[in-house]
Amino acid sequence: MTRSYQPTRRAFIGSSFAALAASSLTPLWAAAGGADMIVINANIYTGDRFQPFVEAMAIAGGRIVVTGSIARISELRAKSTQVIDAGGRTIIPGLNDSHLHAVRGGRFYATELRWDGLTSLARGLDMIAAQVKRIPKGQWVRIVGGWSPFQFTEKRMPTVEELDRAAPDTPVFVMLLYSQGLINRAGIKALGITKDTVPPKGTRYEIGPDGEPTGRLLCEPYPNILYQTIGQLPPLSAADQVTSTMHWYRELNRFGLTSAIDAGGGGHTFPQDYGGTQGLAADGPMPLRISYFLFPQRSGHELEDFTKWGADHEVGSNSAKTVNGFVLEGGGELLAFKSSDYENFLSDRPDFTQTEGWDKDLYAVAQYLAANRWPFRIHATYNESIKAMLGVFERLHRDEILAGRAGLTGLRWAFDHAETIEADTIRRVKRLDGAIALQGRMAYGGEFFMERYGRDATFKSPPLGWMLKEGLPVGLGTDGTRVASYHPWSTLYWAVTGRTVGGTEVLGPEHRLSRAQAINLYSRGSAYFSGEEQLKGRIVPGQYADFAILSEDFFSVPVDRIRAIESVLTVTDGRVVHGAGPFEDLSPTLPPLSPDWSPVREYGGFQNDLA
Repeated sequence: MTRSYQPTRRAFIGSSFAALAASSLTPLWAAAGGADMIVINANIYTGDRFQPFVEAMAIAGGRIVVTGSIARISELRAKSTQVIDAGGRTIIPGLNDSHLHAVRGGRFYATELRWDGLTSLARGLDMIAAQVKRIPKGQWVRIVGGWSPFQFTEKRMPTVEELDRAAPDTPVFVMLLYSQGLINRAGIKALGITKDTVPPKGTRYEIGPDGEPTGRLLCEPYPNILYQTIGQLPPLSAADQVTSTMHWYRELNRFGLTSAIDAGGGGHTFPQDYGGTQGLAADGPMPLRISYFLFPQRSGHELEDFTKWGADHEVGSNSAKTVNGFVLEGGGELLAFKSSDYENFLSDRPDFTQTEGWDKDLYAVAQYLAANRWPFRIHATYNESIKAMLGVFERLHRDEILAGRAGLTGLRWAFDHAETIEADTIRRVKRLDGAIALQGRMAYGGEFFMERYGRDATFKSPPLGWMLKEGLPVGLGTDGTRVASYHPWSTLYWAVTGRTVGGTEVLGPEHRLSRAQAINLYSRGSAYFSGEEQLKGRIVPGQYADFAILSEDFFSVPVDRIRAIESVLTVTDGRVVHGAGPFEDLSPTLPPLSPDWSPVREYGGFQNDLA
């Protein structure tokens, strides 16, 4: 049931609601019983350039209805109104990750030992040794991305020998971004890897001087060896995936996230691997609004996949019929396997244009999506990749216009990542009515990039300043959970300071953001990709009541404290979804995380060593 995608209708509804809420609606709902919630004694960043800060707000029906002074908002209190006293703390619009593998992250969260935020490799190895004592025979200790060796005081990766000492009889898999992996001796034995094992194309098992595998998995430059390894690890049961997903979304709420654009991902099939999130959405409103894109999994059959999905699903539809939560938005981040590049800065740039038929496959998929008004996004790290893809899209746009259709105009299509895009390429994207979903991946891989490409190239990767100067729609995010952490404050720290999680300066001053710009791009900027910028991303009448009360004031805290910020209260759709500190009692209770050996039960997710 493919239908025309109409983001402008959402915008119209949001705009109309805002106007009504600011005028005639207020006395109507006030007379009917007052606000559902009021928040007072706050430093509320609204995102409205005419009134950027207010001290109170009122919420009804899941929407912001009034903002202003404490005195004005207090008049709207009724017996049933929930009153939140923010204690002078800063409130921001709910963060919205422009590119997060949210559904896949929930599927694996309970199994993974996270090194995100950890500042000591020695402690990380101790965590492995302790986890070995908890897990049953046949299970693995897995650290699957989200960290950089430069975040450690030791400034290095672990060695296979260290993994062997920490876990002599239990298999361990440690993944560094999408660049390489380490498997200890027990892991090599469990997977049956030998010197004769054939790795996927563009990868290799390192062989030592003794002629045997060392345990290092090298991507040169393709990450398929890592996907393959992850796919061989024992999965969670369907029931455990549900509780894993619930705790994963609470973890994201912990940092003020209320929305995310889900980019599908490798080794993650639809609908088979979406059960955890689909179950939550079917049972009731989601704690995190997710707009998801479908990612084909069968090389050579991409058009067939999209054609089937187009017949069975409507874009812009809520698959679980809930008030907020889980909405199909389009196709991507991969469209055709032959036209893929990768962000492995430890290896040479891949050149997919040497693969026969790459342009034909990409054209066919993009043409189907454009003709059926499915928004799409496509992974592209390098300027060379983007230019080649643009050549296909420009030809497609001309063909569609000649056929009497809209082409790419108004489609809300986008490039994901675009670290090395150049100024003239940005202008070509703009002319095709495209956008860029940008993530803080250089906060994790910046040192590797600089070593390979030099300081000058690094300082303009990505050229945020040029994108904004051209008026290109841009949203901020993370690309969590593997090639970078899901931690939004590390991305915000990088965007404001230009520094990696290891403290290295990698982004030049002309491409850094003010703190207000960074929050705007991480909220309303990302809402562009789901056609909801009139509904989310600001704290103004008519918008969704999605916001976070912060542990520290982002706008005045020293820059080194930005990465320590958490949310002490997160609200989605006017409902409290996370509470900590003085608001801990308001936090909804979750069922216990299962299985009982999950490392998250012992360590949690992000290791906020700076807090």
